[in-house]
Parts: sequence; C-alpha cells; structure tokens
Amino acid sequence: MSITNDVKENFKFKLIHVDKNCGARAGEIITPHGVIKTPVFMPVGTHGAMKALQPSVLKDMDIEILLSNTYHLHLTPGSELIKKAGGLHKYMAWDRPILTDSGGFQVFSLHKKRSITEEGAEFPDKDGKKIMLTPEKSIEIQQNLGSDIMMAFDECIPHPAEMDYVTKSCERTHRWLDRCINAWTNPKQALFGIIQGSVYDESRLKCIEEVCSRDLPGYAIGGVSVGEGPELMEKIVSFTAPKMPKDKPRYVMGVGTPEDLFMIWENGVDMSDCIIPTKYGRGGTLYTNRGKLRIKHKNYRRDFFPIEPNCNCYVCQNFTRSYVKHLFDSNEILGQILATNHNIAFYKNLAEKAREAILEDRFLEFKKEFLTGYRKGN
Repeated sequence: MSITNDVKENFKFKLIHVDKNCGARAGEIITPHGVIKTPVFMPVGTHGAMKALQPSVLKDMDIEILLSNTYHLHLTPGSELIKKAGGLHKYMAWDRPILTDSGGFQVFSLHKKRSITEEGAEFPDKDGKKIMLTPEKSIEIQQNLGSDIMMAFDECIPHPAEMDYVTKSCERTHRWLDRCINAWTNPKQALFGIIQGSVYDESRLKCIEEVCSRDLPGYAIGGVSVGEGPELMEKIVSFTAPKMPKDKPRYVMGVGTPEDLFMIWENGVDMSDCIIPTKYGRGGTLYTNRGKLRIKHKNYRRDFFPIEPNCNCYVCQNFTRSYVKHLFDSNEILGQILATNHNIAFYKNLAEKAREAILEDRFLEFKKEFLTGYRKGN
C-alpha cells in the first residue's frame, strides 16, 4: 500500500458547502492534531514562535493552525534537536495543527545569494557557511519537525520572469516533487504539492496537470505575492484555483491583506498565510472594519474608544486607543503584544464571518459590505 493511502487514514478533507453565487467554499481539514475549519487564515510563526504572543493566548483565541518555516528551524536550533525534544508540537507547546513551509521560498527571497542546480538550492547560513537544501533534505527536516502538513520543495519563481525560464523551473520543480514523494515516509504527515507557472496561463495549466496528477492530500498555488501586483495575482488565482481538485484543500501561499483574502476565498481557496497582521501590528498598524488604524498618530492621544468598538478580542474589551498609543510612544513591548493580539483576532474573526456567509450563500454580499466600509475608512 502506498503512503498516500496510509495518509488518508490520518488526514481528510470534507467539502461542506460551496456558495451558490460564486466559488467560495466552506470545509473541514481533519489532522492528527485537530480539525481546521475553512476558509482559514494561518498566522505565521517562522521560528516555531508567534512573535509577541504566547501559544496559550493563541489557544484562547481558538487559532486552529500555525505555520513554521523549515529553512529557519534547520538553521537554529536544528531539526534533529527538535526531534529529540519530541517534535515541534511539544517543543513549542502547541498541540494543534502545524504547517511547515519547505524552504522553497528562500530560493526566491535569497535570490542574490543562492544558486540552484538539479540537486537543490545552496544558501549561506547566518555565518556565511554554504548549506545545500534538496527535496530529500527538506522532507527529512519536516519529518523531524513532525508537522501535520508538509510542503513540497519547489522554486518560487520571481516576477518578472521569461517564459523559457519559467518552463525550465517548473519542470525541475515537478522532478523535485517526485523526489519529495519518494522521501516521504510518515503517514501521519500530509504532503502538499505546489503549483507554479508565474503569470503564464499555459505554464499554470501544465503545472496543475503535472502536480495534481500525483495523488497528494492537498495542493497549493505558489509564486504569488512576489511583486506581481494585485491584478496579476487575481488573474493567477482565478485561473488556477477552480481547476484544482475539488475534493482536496486548496492553499494560496503568502497572501494576506483583507482585500486579497476575499479575492482568493471567492475563487474557492481554503487556506492562506501571511506575516502581514503580525508584522504590521508590531509596527503600530491595526486592522479594523473601517480600514487600517495607525495607532502612533497624534489623533489617538485622547481617544478613549477601543481599537474596534464592536470587536470582542481581549484588547478591545480592556484597552483604549489612547493607552495602546501610549505604549508605542513609550516603547513598551506590551504595545506590540496588544497590537498583534488584536490583528490576529481580527483575521480569525474575518475568516469565521466569511465561512458563515458561505454556508448561507451570501458571501458576495458579505464581501461587498465589508470592503465598502473597509475602503471608506482607509
């Protein structure tokens, strides 16, 4: 029996409802560490930690899944050490699902310092020492970490890219996918394939056919949010997502503004992740239904309203805009903690409301209502 058959005993996807007016979907992903209701936004804990938030706080918010990064955890503390500690769940005191990126994004983000061959990608570590990340090594690291969802090792194609380069890169990514599958041995971990192809419909279609011909537990759209702009991103997602298997989770990697989330959800995407809510929160930008609120602005010095008047998160139930501004002005770390807390709660609430709207066949109505207020506020 192949490992994909064994994995089906541990990892399942239930498509519960598709909005009758568009492609938006509500479902459930069942993993060994819990159920994930979709659509879901996954907060990013790159180093096995959510910046400025304890795991217990995330549990209190009922966050169902976190994302961590293979490449960074490989550099420190090392996947072998984490394996000896009992795996990443135990190491970071998080007993809910974890998704690990493969390290493939570093092929893109470190493009001036890396070299790519058929064998894999070579990077410098923080001390300048060269390390080689191959498909087999990526899977080995992720299996040491024990994540519920592993991502196949691929090349995240930069934008812009010539068609000839895209074709060769995609062909290599497909060969790397087969090597990932051959290295995958733990049936309690699901492996997702990644669809590349840049902005070219022909390349995207070929990648859909190639990647989805492997019977994997889920599939992702990669190579977006790499500088192509919102119009091209929507073109890629609207072309690709509806052609992906209906009975498997669909994931768009690295997408995270509220406007982008509504776009991908409308096109039938189930999962997404991004550092935006946490990174922007630490910088003093908070998300509300009336747009982004930049808490450092002088206007909030005497503002005794909560960040979001109708928000039930811990921050909005207990603190004022004036107080949070004071914390940032005083360089108190609690300001970053509270801002991050609110932003994660805002994103969680947005996905929950979207799911509710999908189940009631009113997603497009909800999208219009939200974006009208959000853009007006901005």
